[in-house]
Amino acid sequence: MTADPGLFGPKSVTWQVHDDPMMWVAGIRALYLQALHPRAVRGVMQNSDFRQDAWGRLMRTANFVDTMTYGTAEAAEKAGARVRKIHRMLSANDPETGERYGVDDPELLLWVHCAEIDSYLHVLRRSGYPLTDRTADRYISEQRVSARLAGLDPEAVPADRAELAAYFEKIRPELAAGADAREVDGFLLRPPTHPLLVPARALLWRRVAHLAYASLPPYAHELYGRRAPKPAVVTRELRATGTLLRCVPARLRWQLPPKHILRAMARLGPQARPAPYKVGR
Repeated sequence: MTADPGLFGPKSVTWQVHDDPMMWVAGIRALYLQALHPRAVRGVMQNSDFRQDAWGRLMRTANFVDTMTYGTAEAAEKAGARVRKIHRMLSANDPETGERYGVDDPELLLWVHCAEIDSYLHVLRRSGYPLTDRTADRYISEQRVSARLAGLDPEAVPADRAELAAYFEKIRPELAAGADAREVDGFLLRPPTHPLLVPARALLWRRVAHLAYASLPPYAHELYGRRAPKPAVVTRELRATGTLLRCVPARLRWQLPPKHILRAMARLGPQARPAPYKVGR
C-alpha cells in the first residue's frame, strides 16, 4: 500500500519552503499586513482571544500550516473542515454602519490568504531562500489548495505573481490603519509574557517583530505611520537573520512539537526530507 503524501507531497515547492525558519518572520509580517484591512482585523478583534493567549494562537496557526503541508490528506482535510466550521459560527459588527457580517466572507478570506502568501514569498526570497520567479509562481499556484481548505473557491484565488500583484493593487484603496490595526501593532511589539521572559522578549521578539514590520511594503509603513529602515538595510538584516537561523540543524528544529516533518519522513521515507536544493526539481 502506497503511503499517503498528503495534499502537496515531497516534490512540491510548498513542502520545501514551509520548513524554512524564516517562515516565523514571514508569519509576523502577514499579521501586520492583514491588520490593515479594517473589516478583516475587526473580525479578529471581536472574536479572538489572542490578547490573553497570544502564544497559543500562534502555535495553533503554525500547527494548521504544518498539518496542511506535511500531514496526510485526511488530517489536512479534517483540519480545514474545523477551521471552516469555526469561521461559519463567527461574525463581526461594523460600528459605523451597524452591519453584521460573517468572518467567512470570501473577500475577507481572500485578503487573509493573499497577505499570508505574499509575506511567505517576500521574506523567504529577500532573505536568500533560492526561489526563482518560476518556482515562486508554482508556490502561489499550489497554495490555492490551502485557500480551498479555508473555504475559498481556488479558481477565484491568484495563481501566480502577476495575479497576486494585481490583487494588491486593486485592494489598496480599502486598506487603513485604524484603531484595531494600531492595537495589533502595539501587541506585536510587546505581546504579554511571563515576567521572567520579559528580557527575552526585549532581546529576541522585538527584533523579529521590528524586522517583520520593516519588510512590509512602503504603503503599509505610510498607513501605520512608523518609519522603517532603508530597503537595502532591511534586505541585509533579512539575509543575515536567514543565514543565522538556517545554521541551526534541521533535526534540532524538527524535534520540537508537534513533529510533523519527522512523522512525514517516517511515513514516506528519508527521501521526503524537505530541503532548499530540492526546489525546482
